Amino acid sequence: MLRIGLTGSIGMGKSTTAKLFAEADVPVNDSDAVVHDLYAGEAAPLVDAAFPGTMKSSAVDRQELGRQLARNPDSFKRLEQIVHPLVRKREGEFLDRQRQAGADMVVLDIPLLFETGAEQRVDAIVVVSADPQIQRERVLARPNMTEEKFNMILSRQISDAEKRRRADYIVDTGHGIEAARKQVAEIIADLKRRIAKEEAPHA
Repeated sequence: MLRIGLTGSIGMGKSTTAKLFAEADVPVNDSDAVVHDLYAGEAAPLVDAAFPGTMKSSAVDRQELGRQLARNPDSFKRLEQIVHPLVRKREGEFLDRQRQAGADMVVLDIPLLFETGAEQRVDAIVVVSADPQIQRERVLARPNMTEEKFNMILSRQISDAEKRRRADYIVDTGHGIEAARKQVAEIIADLKRRIAKEEAPHA
């Protein structure tokens, strides 16, 4: 089973691209959705112990957590040490399920793929990208987003240029959804050819 690592900086259209893979019948494990789920469950008391006052109604209050992280950006490491092992466990369960279901390829949607060394556990890397001006407009249009917050998030991510350089495939979302859909279809077709080649009996 071929594992596709999907990544991209904030505002590049990664979530939209993940949906395009899902619509093309490629199973997707969405790390962001997993984190949301964990914040409403098993991770909440652990996060609250490390960041007191962040748990409200047995779930992590993401805004309060964001405020604490903004005050002390070094504490991101502490948060990652709590959350990343739980996310990896869920990812393993997803891979087991898809293997049993006979999937030939899956997408692991990992926002900090390069930053966390996750490229070691995927077979192909798809980077979602767009013009920096488009990225900026998309991000600053989000609710509760500020210039300062945007810059803080960017500072934790390796540059778009570096991601593109290390990608096997690039999806440019700056030209609309249909253009992105076409690029995704081409990537899937190419990977299916690769799978067929690897499975073909060698002479």
